[in-house]
Amino acid sequence: MNAEGVASSEELRIRQKNYVPEEHYTEKQRQELEARINNLPVTKTMYRIFTLITLGMLLDGFDVYLAGGVLGQLVQTGWSSLALNATFISTTFIGLFFGSVITGFVGDWKGRQFAYQINLFIFGIGSLASFFAPNMTTLIILRGISGIGLGAEIVTGFALLGEFVPAGSRGKWVGSLSVLANCSAPIATFLGFLIIPSIGWRWMFAIAGILSLIVWYFRRSLPESPRWYFSQGKFSKAEQIVSIFEAEAREKGIQPKHSSQQVNQIVTKHGSYSELFSKNAIRKTILGCMILAAINTAAYTFVTWVPTLLVNSGITISKSLGYTALMMIGAPVGAFIGRITVDRIGRKWMIVGAFMMTALLGYIYAFQNQPTMIMTIGFLMTVCLYILMAVGLSIYVPELFSTRLRMRGNGTAQAVGRLFTIVTPYAVAWLLTYQGILAVFVIIGVFLAIVAGLTIVWGPETKQQILK
Repeated sequence: MNAEGVASSEELRIRQKNYVPEEHYTEKQRQELEARINNLPVTKTMYRIFTLITLGMLLDGFDVYLAGGVLGQLVQTGWSSLALNATFISTTFIGLFFGSVITGFVGDWKGRQFAYQINLFIFGIGSLASFFAPNMTTLIILRGISGIGLGAEIVTGFALLGEFVPAGSRGKWVGSLSVLANCSAPIATFLGFLIIPSIGWRWMFAIAGILSLIVWYFRRSLPESPRWYFSQGKFSKAEQIVSIFEAEAREKGIQPKHSSQQVNQIVTKHGSYSELFSKNAIRKTILGCMILAAINTAAYTFVTWVPTLLVNSGITISKSLGYTALMMIGAPVGAFIGRITVDRIGRKWMIVGAFMMTALLGYIYAFQNQPTMIMTIGFLMTVCLYILMAVGLSIYVPELFSTRLRMRGNGTAQAVGRLFTIVTPYAVAWLLTYQGILAVFVIIGVFLAIVAGLTIVWGPETKQQILK
C-alpha cells in the first residue's frame, strides 16, 4: 500500500492471483501457509512496519515521560500541588488501564491494525487539547482521555511487531523497537529541560499532540498481521499479506524460505477470555500481570517523581530537569543491552537479574544526597529498569500468550500493571510526607524481589520459540 493506504497495482495483482476461498484450503495448504508466515522475509514492507510502529511508540513514551518535568514546574509555580500531581499521575494510569483492557478485546476481535489506528488519534487529540487547559482540573481530565490512547499503543505495538518478524531474531527486532521507543525518556526530559523553563510546560503537550496526528495520518497504510488472519481462519487474507513480502524478496533476488518445521502451532479458533484463567494458562496470566505490575510500579515511580523529589530537596527546577535528563540516558542504554543479549541469554534470567539489581540500586539511591552520586546511581538504576522494559514488558509477556489470546492476555497484564500505578502515586505521596524516601524504595525493592522469585518458579523460557 502507498502512504494514502491505497493498494498498488502490483499488490492488487498479487492479491487476485493468490485468492482462494477459505473453505478450499486443504490441511497441507494451511501447513504450508503457516510455515511461510513463520518465515516472512525481511523486506521494505517489514522495515516500513517497524518504522511506523516505532514512531508511534516514541510518541507514546514521550507523552508519558513529559509528565515528570511538567509536574515539577506546576508545583514550583503554585499551579498544582503534590496532591493534585498525584491525581494527575493516577488519572493517567486510569486511562492507561481502560486503554489496555479495551484494546486487548478489540485487537483480538477486529484485528491489530484496526485497534492500532484508533489509539494514536485519541492520545494525539488529548495531548493537543491539554495545551489549552485553563486549570489543573481540566488538565487532569484531558490526561485521562490521553491515557486511553497511550495504554492502547503499548499493548498493540510490541505484540504486533512480534507477529511479523522471524522467531530466531524476534528478540532483536522487538528489542530494537524497545531501544528506540525508550529514547523517548531522555528526549522528553531533555526537551523539558530546554522548553519548560523558557517558554512553558504547555508546549510539551503541543509537540506530542501535533506529531502524533502526523504519524496517525501516515500509519493508515499499516498492514494487518497475517498471523492474526490465520488464527481467525482467514487464510486467503493471510496469504495476500505473505505474498507481498515474498514478491518483494524475489525482486531483490532473495528466495523466500518455506521450512515445514513447527507447523500446526497457530490454533485457528476464536479464543475465549476465560482460557486465560484455565488450569493450563493461569500461571502464565498471573506471572504476566505481576511482571508488568512490578515494572510499571518501579519505572513510573522513579521517572515521574524524580524531578519533584529533587525540587523538594531544594534543587531548582532547571537543575532537577538537567539531572533527570542525564539519568534518563540510561533508558536507551538499558534497552540496547536487552536487545543484544535477549536472544543469547534468554528472557527469563535476564528479567530475574534485572529485578534484583533494580531493588538493590533503589535502596542505595535512597541514601544519596550529592548530585554526582544521585546521577550515577540513578543512571545505573535506569539502565536496569529499561532492561526490564525491553525484555519483560516488550518481549516476554506478549510471548506468554497464544495468537488468538495475545492481545487480551497482554492487555490484561498491562491493565493489572496500570492498576498498581493508579494507587502508587497516592502511596508515594503519603510515604514521602510521613516516612521519607527510604520507605518508598524499600517497599518497591521487596515487591521486585517477590516477582523475581515468581519468575524463577513459574516462568517458561520463550527464546526463539515459534509464536503459537
